[in-house]
Amino acid sequence: MNKKLSVVLKWLFLIAVLVCIYAPIALIIVYSFSAEKDIGGHNGFGDFTFSLYTSLFSNERIMNALVNTLVIGLLSATFATIIGTFTSVGLHYMKRGRKAVNFMSQVTVVNAEIVTAVGFFLLSIFLRDVVRIPVEKGVVWLIIAHTVITTPYVILNVSPRLNQLNPNLYEAGMDLGAGPVRSLFTVILPQLVGAMISGFALAFTLSLDDFVVTNLNKGTNGVDTISTFVYANLKRNLDPAVRALSTIIFVTVLVVLIIVNIVKNKKKTRMEKAQKAV
Repeated sequence: MNKKLSVVLKWLFLIAVLVCIYAPIALIIVYSFSAEKDIGGHNGFGDFTFSLYTSLFSNERIMNALVNTLVIGLLSATFATIIGTFTSVGLHYMKRGRKAVNFMSQVTVVNAEIVTAVGFFLLSIFLRDVVRIPVEKGVVWLIIAHTVITTPYVILNVSPRLNQLNPNLYEAGMDLGAGPVRSLFTVILPQLVGAMISGFALAFTLSLDDFVVTNLNKGTNGVDTISTFVYANLKRNLDPAVRALSTIIFVTVLVVLIIVNIVKNKKKTRMEKAQKAV
C-alpha cells in the first residue's frame, strides 16, 4: 500500500510540475486563436479566428522587433560560436595559466546580468566621450554585447567534448604533415560540430531571451527586440498579436528541438551498429 501511495504521489508531483511549466504556454497558444483583447473578459474566449496571425504580419513595429531580434541573435550566436570554439581549443592545449584564463572566461556566467548591462552602458559612454571612438548604441552594439555574454556558454558546451577526444589524433595529423592549422580544421573541428551546434543554439536562445542588457544598450533610436517591445507595451495595453508571435516562436523551437533529437538518435544508432559490426 505504501509503495503504491509513493508511486501515486510521485506521479502527482510530476504532473503538478509539468502543469506549472506548460500551463502558461498552453494559455498563450489557446488565446492566440481568439480575437479578444483581454483574456478572461466578459465575452470569454470569443470566436475562433486566425485574425491575430494575419494582423501580426501587418504590424510594422512587431515585425521590426522580430527582425532585430533575429539579426542580433543569429549574428551574435555565430560570432560567439566561432570565438568560443577557438577559445576552448586554445584553453585545451594551453599548458600554463589554463585555470586562470578559464575562470576569467566564465565570469559573465555567474555575474549578475545587471552588472554586465551597466558595464556595457558605461563602456559605450567611455569609448565615445573619453577615447573619442564614435560608438552608438543600437544593433551593432547589441551584437557585440550579446556575443560577449553568450561566448562563455559556447565554451561550456565545447570544452567537455574536447576533453573526450583522443589526444593522439591531433598529433597523428601533425606526423602526417598536415601542419597545426590544417590538423585543427581537418581533425579537431569536425569532431566538435555537435558541441558547436549545441553552443550556437544555446547562444541564440540566450540572445533571444535577453532583456536587461538589451534594454540598457539599445539606445534611443527606436531599436527594439521582442523582449523590449513587449515590456514597452505592458506599460500600455499589450498588443494581442504578441500571443500569436509567442505561439510561433514556441512551435518553431519545439520543431527544431524534435529534429535535433531525431538526428542525434539516428547518429547514435548508426555508431552503435558500426561498433557492433567491428
